[in-house]
Amino acid sequence: MCKETSDIDEVFATASLGSPENAVGFVLWRVFHRYQREVDRALEALGLTHLQFTTLTLVAWFGKNGEEATQAKLSRFGDMHPMQLSLMLKALEEKMLIERSTSREDVRAKRSTITSSGLAVLRAALPVVVAVQRHLFGEAGLPGGTLLKMLSDIDRNPSVK
Repeated sequence: MCKETSDIDEVFATASLGSPENAVGFVLWRVFHRYQREVDRALEALGLTHLQFTTLTLVAWFGKNGEEATQAKLSRFGDMHPMQLSLMLKALEEKMLIERSTSREDVRAKRSTITSSGLAVLRAALPVVVAVQRHLFGEAGLPGGTLLKMLSDIDRNPSVK
């Protein structure tokens, strides 16, 4: 165990940004988790978590465009771990918000489609989540807003400086 606080101070003075609050990664981590908690609270009455809502929305989005929503495609598009996504799809299927069947494109894969119950839940959930976003991020988080634009630029090109 390191007993010298001066050694610890030296590490933070020379190898970091000085404090966690000065590190964008730390602040982004905290903001994301606050957003996730607030969405979870807001969706509780609808029986959804933030991750279930996100997964349901992705399934519907693919269906809107007539594209098969396979686990692999959803995982790539949502940048979600395949196992985590699999658990979400199972939970949504148990709640009868989605149905899964054999893919027309690949018989080894399953495709997910939103059910009429799922669409009704999504119709109720979307305005709730948009309200949380407006509350936390204001105009900057709306389409065309500065925060959304900056985050989208980073998402599209991880090498953006």
